[in-house]
Amino acid sequence: MTDDIALPEADERIALKDYTEKAYLDYSMYVILDRALPHIGDGLKPVQRRIVYAMSELGLKASAKYKKSARTVGDVIGKFHPHGDSASYEAMVLMAQPFSYRYTLVDGQGNWGSPDDPKSFAAMRYTESRLTKYSEVLLEELGQGTVDWQPNFDGTLEEPMVLPARVPNVLLNGTTGIAVGMATDIPPHNLREVVNACVHLLDNPQATINDLCQHILGPDMPTEAEIISPREELIKMYETGRGSVRMRAVWQKDEESGDIIITALPHQVSGAKILEQIAAQMQAKKLPMVADLRDESDHENPTRLVIIPRSNRVDLEQVMQHLFATTELERTYRVNMNMIGIDGRPAVKSLVKILSEWLSFRTVTTRRRLQHRLEKVEERLLRLAALMVVFLNVDEVIRIIREEDNPKPVLMKRFNLIEMQAEYILETKLRQLARLEEMKILEEKTALEKERDGLLKILDSAVKLKNLVRKELIQIADAFGDDRRSPIVARAEAQALSETELLSVDPVTVVISDKGWIRAAKGHDIDPTGLSYKAGDSFKFAVQGKSNQQVILIDSTGRSYSVPAHNLPSARGQGEPLSGRISPPSGATFEGALMGADTQRVLIASDAGYGFVAKLEDLTSKNKAGKALLTLPEGAQVLPPQLINSPEQVQLAAVSNDGRLLVFPVTELPELAKGKGNKIMNIPAAKVQTREEFVVALAVIHPGQLLTLHSGKRFITLKAADLEHYKGERGRRGNKLPRGFQKVDKAEVSDK
Repeated sequence: MTDDIALPEADERIALKDYTEKAYLDYSMYVILDRALPHIGDGLKPVQRRIVYAMSELGLKASAKYKKSARTVGDVIGKFHPHGDSASYEAMVLMAQPFSYRYTLVDGQGNWGSPDDPKSFAAMRYTESRLTKYSEVLLEELGQGTVDWQPNFDGTLEEPMVLPARVPNVLLNGTTGIAVGMATDIPPHNLREVVNACVHLLDNPQATINDLCQHILGPDMPTEAEIISPREELIKMYETGRGSVRMRAVWQKDEESGDIIITALPHQVSGAKILEQIAAQMQAKKLPMVADLRDESDHENPTRLVIIPRSNRVDLEQVMQHLFATTELERTYRVNMNMIGIDGRPAVKSLVKILSEWLSFRTVTTRRRLQHRLEKVEERLLRLAALMVVFLNVDEVIRIIREEDNPKPVLMKRFNLIEMQAEYILETKLRQLARLEEMKILEEKTALEKERDGLLKILDSAVKLKNLVRKELIQIADAFGDDRRSPIVARAEAQALSETELLSVDPVTVVISDKGWIRAAKGHDIDPTGLSYKAGDSFKFAVQGKSNQQVILIDSTGRSYSVPAHNLPSARGQGEPLSGRISPPSGATFEGALMGADTQRVLIASDAGYGFVAKLEDLTSKNKAGKALLTLPEGAQVLPPQLINSPEQVQLAAVSNDGRLLVFPVTELPELAKGKGNKIMNIPAAKVQTREEFVVALAVIHPGQLLTLHSGKRFITLKAADLEHYKGERGRRGNKLPRGFQKVDKAEVSDK
C-alpha cells in the first residue's frame, strides 16, 4: 500500500518551526487589519463597514421603512463577512445604542438594550433597523469613484475597501478592539470641536497640539457625566496617542429632602451595579452615614439614583468623595489611539497625525469625486454633441442607417465622430428624434460646460480644493453638530474615608484587667469594678473614649501600643487577652491606657523623676510589637500617663515616697515624641536603683481643681492657696508635707 502513496518532493517540505511562525504571523496580521482595528479614513472596523454598506445596498436609508435586523445580518454574513451571526448582530446593536455610540449609525426599532445592561437587546428576528441620517456622511459619495473596491470573500461581489467619510469618524465615535499583540481604545469626540480643529489645521498646517486643543477640549462621551482629567493630562494624551481619561458622576443635593441625587453616570457604567456596590458597603457596615438607596430612573429621567443620608448632619460632599474613590461613580478609561493609517499599517497616532492623515485622505477622496464628475460631464457633452448632429442632419443620419450594412464607421467618417458618439446615435430611439429640441440641448450643453470649467479650476488649484474641503466640513458641522455632552471640569482627587471615619461615633468605656484582658462597654456610666472577671483576675484600670478612637496602652517597659476600640469584645463577656492583638515583651505588665483626639496632650513619666509631654498621635503604633516611648533609668518604673488640657494653665504636682511635694507649671516640661524626658523632681539615681526614694505619684491639676493626698486612712486636701507653699522650679527636691504624710500612697485630683 505504501508504494502507492506519493511522497512530497523535497522542495515542497517546510520546517514545522517556519510553518507555525508563518501561520501565526498571517493570522495576527489578518486579525489586526481585517478584524480589530479601525481605518483612519472612515473610523470603522471591517464588520461595521460591511454592515453599513449592506444596509445601504438593501435601500435602508434614514427615510426608508424599517426592515428586520435578521435580513441585514443575513446579507452581511452571506455576502461580505463570513463569520458568526451573533457577532455581526452584536456589532450592529452597538452602532444603534445612543449610550454606546456618540453619533449612531443604525436607527433601531424594538429592544436594543439599556444603559444598565447593554447586552439585554432582543434577538435579531424581533428587532427592526435602518440607517440613521448621520450614516449619509459615510455613504453619500460611495458611487462617485471616490474609493477603491475589492472582491468579497468568494469573488462574486465587490465591496468598498473604505467608505468615503466626510468627517473624521474615527475620532467622533471612537472604538475599542483587541488584536494580536496590540489593542485600540479611542474615545468619542464632539463633531463640532473636531471639525473646527480640522478647519484650523487646513488653514494652519504647522499647528501644534496646544493649538488644536483650543478646539478639541477633550473626549465627549455619550453621557452627561463630567470629565475630570487635568488639561495637562489630556494634552499629553493627544501628543502621544496614549493615556487615560477620568469620568465622574454628576450629583446634587435635593433641597427639600436633603438626599443625594445622582443624575449622570460615567460612560458604560450601570446604575444597578452602582447601587449594588453601595449596598455591599452598607451591608459590611462600612457606610454608616447612609440610611437607604433608591433607583428612581424612568423614561423622563434615564438616570436618577437617590442616596438617603442617615441625618441632616452628614457631610454629603465627604460621602460622595468616598463613593467616587470606592465605586464606579468615578471611572478611568484607557486611551490608545491605535488605527490603520492611509498607508495600510497599524500605528498609535497623535492628534495632529490623525487629523493631518484624515485631511489628506479627505482631499484625495474629494479630488477623485471631482475627477469622476468631470469624466461624467465630458462624456455627457460628447453625447449632446452627437445629438446635435442628429438634430441638424436627421435625414442624412436616417439614410445612412437604412442603406449602409455597417453604419457605425460611415457615421464616424461622415460627421467626424468618435465610436462612443456613433454608438449613442445608433442607440437613440426614433421617438426621441421628434422630441429633440435644439434649445434644450444647447441649454444643457451650456450648463455642463460651465460645470466642467468650474471642476477644472478646482482640480488645477490646490487652494480651491482645500477651500472646498473646508466648506464641506463646515456644512456637515452645521447639519449634524451638537453641543458637548460631557462637561470638562477641574475636580480634586477623590479620597476614600478611613476605617475610623466610617465608624459610628459612640461613647465607650474600655476595661483592662490585672491579667491583661480587654473589653469595651457602650457608654460612660458603667462601673468597671462591678464587672465579672475570671478566677484569679481583677479590675486594673479603665479609660473612656469614643468607638472610632484608638486605645493607647503603655506597658511596664515604656513601650506604647494601639488597639482600635470599635472591634473590641463586648463587656457582657470577660473579654479577650491583649496578647492576641499585641506582642509586649515577656513579663511586661500594662500600666496605663489613654483615648482621645490625635492632638490631645499627655504626660509621660517614670518614678525616677523624669518625664515629658507628648501628643496622642505620637503614641500610636501599627506594629504588634508597639513602639519605644519612654526610656527608663535603671531601677525606675513607669507611672500611669495623664491627659493634659490647655497646658498653659496646668500645674504639675510631683510627690515622692519620703513625703516631699513639688508643684510647677507643666509648660516647663518639653514636648517630645519619645525619650527619657527632663527632670521633674530631683531624686538621686542611686536611691532609685535601690528603691529607697522615688516619685510615688504625679498629678495634673487644671485651674479650679483640688489635690488630695492619701496616706493609709488619712488624707489631706490642698487648695490653690495651699499649693503655693510647694511651688518651685522644675527639678527641685520639693518641700516636706505635714507630719503623718511621710508615706503617701496616692494622689487624687477633684473638682471643687
